[in-house]
Amino acid sequence: MSEEKFDNNESYSASSIQVLEGLEAVRKRPAMYIGDISIKGLHHLVYEVVDNSIDEALAGYANNIYVTINEDNSITVEDDGRGIPVDMHEKEGKSALEVVLTVLHAGGKFNKDSYKVSGGLHGVGVSCVNALSSYLRAEVHRNGKIHVQEYSKGHPQTEVKVVGDTDRTGTIVTFLPDDTIFTETVYQFQTLSGRLRDLAFLNAGIHLTLTDKRVKDSEGNPAPHSEHYYSAEGLKEFVKYVDSSKEHLFEDIIHISTERQGVPVEVAMTYNTSYNENLFSYVNNINTIEGGTHVAGFRRALTRTLKKYAEDSKMLDKVKVEISAEDFREGLTAVISVKVMEPQFEGQTKTKLGNSEVSGAVEVAVAEALGNFLEENPKQAKMIVDKVVLAATARHAARHAREMVQRKSPLSGGGLPGKLADCSKRDPELCEIFLVEGDSAGGTAKSGRDRNFQAILPLRGKILNVEKAMHHKVLESQEIRNIYTALGVTIGTEEDSKEANISKLRYHKIIIMTDADVDGSHIATLIMTFFFRHMRPLIENGYLYIATPPLYLCKAKGGKAQEYCWNEYQREQFSMKYNGDITTQRYKGLGEMDATQLWETTMDPENRTLRQVTIENAAEADRIFSMLMGEDVPPRKEFIEQNATYANIDA
Repeated sequence: MSEEKFDNNESYSASSIQVLEGLEAVRKRPAMYIGDISIKGLHHLVYEVVDNSIDEALAGYANNIYVTINEDNSITVEDDGRGIPVDMHEKEGKSALEVVLTVLHAGGKFNKDSYKVSGGLHGVGVSCVNALSSYLRAEVHRNGKIHVQEYSKGHPQTEVKVVGDTDRTGTIVTFLPDDTIFTETVYQFQTLSGRLRDLAFLNAGIHLTLTDKRVKDSEGNPAPHSEHYYSAEGLKEFVKYVDSSKEHLFEDIIHISTERQGVPVEVAMTYNTSYNENLFSYVNNINTIEGGTHVAGFRRALTRTLKKYAEDSKMLDKVKVEISAEDFREGLTAVISVKVMEPQFEGQTKTKLGNSEVSGAVEVAVAEALGNFLEENPKQAKMIVDKVVLAATARHAARHAREMVQRKSPLSGGGLPGKLADCSKRDPELCEIFLVEGDSAGGTAKSGRDRNFQAILPLRGKILNVEKAMHHKVLESQEIRNIYTALGVTIGTEEDSKEANISKLRYHKIIIMTDADVDGSHIATLIMTFFFRHMRPLIENGYLYIATPPLYLCKAKGGKAQEYCWNEYQREQFSMKYNGDITTQRYKGLGEMDATQLWETTMDPENRTLRQVTIENAAEADRIFSMLMGEDVPPRKEFIEQNATYANIDA
């Protein structure tokens, strides 16, 4: 959605930069400002700098943004905007550039005349990045001059210096995250790629380029890899991309781009033949994973408009089941993007929008556009209504299956699956459950566990692929019913809702433990697909993990030493240590370890490695699950070929 230029270059100066508070606390409590100090926070630094460039583009002053991962894992973000002001800041008595880089909550985005809407609205922005970087260099092209200033851990190392002339404008920020603060300092190309792709879809007409300078060719020479992201049609293309692995109900994308009650609203939506709702919402380019008033307005408009059309067209006259709001959303893929001048986010994480006026604006815009689409496209309208009726019929069929899932009481132990070996503790924060592949490994795990806080649920073979199954078929699967009842998860608070209710969850660590082979990986993927589609709150709350059993037990000849090795590199290191005079036992399955070995390597909290399952990018995760677990083979084959280099597959 294009924004008009509401400001001119002359008025964007030091006086535009407002100062709210100092920067002292960022290095002391970094997680408060960027979420965490691991991989998520590391990437968040890049997003903060890129958001500034996006703001310039939204204001109509930048067209190109370049993000580069340098060989030393530093990052360079460059744009062709106006350049951060460098003149003296009256109140602070120093360059506006230094104010922006050293004062928390300082920036043009607090001045409504500089930016109409803005992404990083808590304003920690680039000053926070500066505080958490061992080195930062800002280069500003403005007023025909190149201005440079360097920093270390938030402290200026030089004054702002003019180092040359220029015939362009823009800002170039290079920073190296501080390894004394971050536990991870290696950037992941795919993670940055996902975010930049989203930004291209959300801001049609902006060119974004990501380059990785760490890539080498087969001879070890630099061979930088670049990807370019650009969308001419914005959210329309976003929906096509997310839905690319699904079977479409029809080819049309319903696209709305308008302004209502002073709120720019853009929505794109379509229907597919799946049984899931996939709704992604954004406010000022921020992914509001918990939804909010814009999502509530969209859902109200969807239900009201579709129901009215179906009733007016007499399509529901012979339908014997009652239709609920949820039925209108089955098979729906939609992206909602609103731009709000003064958004009120609930919580520091900016994941739920609270502005009440946005709800009405979205509802009016969607109701009008969707109503017009249904009137003008009766064939597609009938397909949607038929899909809704089918969803309602299936939901009623699922009622009996759901009742079989609901447990009598999570505390009494009544109704727990017979295979479950429960733990004695009852505090969910202290308890963990292992979902183990096969009865044999389940038996070993039961013998090796700490009964105090570790529960074991063996699963027989490969569970149902929920990507291809209707909801009541999922609930009829015995293995899946066992998972629901063991965890204490019920389905919905309303009579016929499909939403997972995790308020009585019995374990705050749910650990998938499968064999370290291709079959084991497939089973783990099936289980993750089930959680992603039917218990996503578990993943969003950080409760889902994958165990990592070792691949080898290596022994030096003569009994000198033995070590567990989790990968080929560790095995080679052990072999070199003892001049190759070793024997290697390859663990193809969990059942090949005895109870003590399984405890020592995979279950003991003191020694084990657990990988937490997170959703960095819900839209991309949805697309990949659909492609890996759906019917369509060619996209899956292409994905595997492209990503084989990242995989650790032991044939």
